[in-house]
Amino acid sequence: MRFHPTEEQLAIQDALKGTLEDAMPRERLEKIVNDGGDFDRESWNALMALGLGGLALPESVGGAGLGLVDLAMGIEVLGQGGVVGPVLQHCLAGLALNLADDADAREAWLGKIASGETVATVAFGGNWLPDSWAVTVAGGKASGVIGFVPGAEAADLILVGTQGGGLALIEKGAGVVVEAVQSADRTRRLSAVTFDGAPASVLFEPGDARVARIFDAALVLASADALGGAQYCLDLSVAYAKEREQFGVAIGRFQALKHQLAQMALEVEPARALMWYAAYAWDSQQDDAARAAAMAKAHIADRYVSVARAAVAAHGGIGYTWEYSLNTWFRRSLFDRAYLGSPTVHRARAADLAGW
Repeated sequence: MRFHPTEEQLAIQDALKGTLEDAMPRERLEKIVNDGGDFDRESWNALMALGLGGLALPESVGGAGLGLVDLAMGIEVLGQGGVVGPVLQHCLAGLALNLADDADAREAWLGKIASGETVATVAFGGNWLPDSWAVTVAGGKASGVIGFVPGAEAADLILVGTQGGGLALIEKGAGVVVEAVQSADRTRRLSAVTFDGAPASVLFEPGDARVARIFDAALVLASADALGGAQYCLDLSVAYAKEREQFGVAIGRFQALKHQLAQMALEVEPARALMWYAAYAWDSQQDDAARAAAMAKAHIADRYVSVARAAVAAHGGIGYTWEYSLNTWFRRSLFDRAYLGSPTVHRARAADLAGW
């Protein structure tokens, strides 16, 4: 594999960063979350116009025909920007649908997911525990409840984990009830979704190996989001250390803070290669792809929380205030650490996959 990004990948990241600076500046992000929102149509349309929704989808449906490495690098930028809404889940739903055998479902939805016309999300519960999924599909109708669904209020389409470990696609409408639940992360609010006879298309039956592959892709994208968030916390802390003065000098000149910032950088940078390899292993279907995904999620999510905490300390009192933007990324770090399973869960899974 290449151990550095291509010019095309860097161009994608630069384009996304520029779009977010225009469509989602910090002041606008704070206003949206303070007003209780977790979806912004303007920034959504801007990101989808760049092709983010179809980055890893075939050109035949309006996608770019790229891989998970490219998509993960895009999601990294979104983590850095603190984007509201289920962008990660939307991209994952499209990727999963593209792996399915249901030609009718692919034809009906992939183009709309690629363009962003349809907003999709995934419902796997707070942790990936297929044995606990209670949604059943019989006669083309779904019934049951699943919790901790990101972006369900804004979504038009939900990819749902079903009893025994299958996946079904459900259009939000009759028979679907969404109820908001409390979430620490104000940029990605959670809901419990109840299905009562909702029309459903089964994409993957329990035991289908592709379900595990979709899970691994989800872990890679979650680790990419965490990496971007950790990078933001580091960058914000370095900038603050350069401009904040104490005793007539910038606080960044004090050795104790220099060491703290250096330690944060040491936590962030090695994590980048871990994410890149996990995405590469998934794209090329390496034997260790599942283990690499588990290791990336476990390590990078942990590092995100650690760096976010260090960033709060580096800022001093202002880092603890509600008004300062850092609290948004600290909350996102808690979400990323818990989402799809804790680091402890994935370290144990990686050890099992390694035969330890």
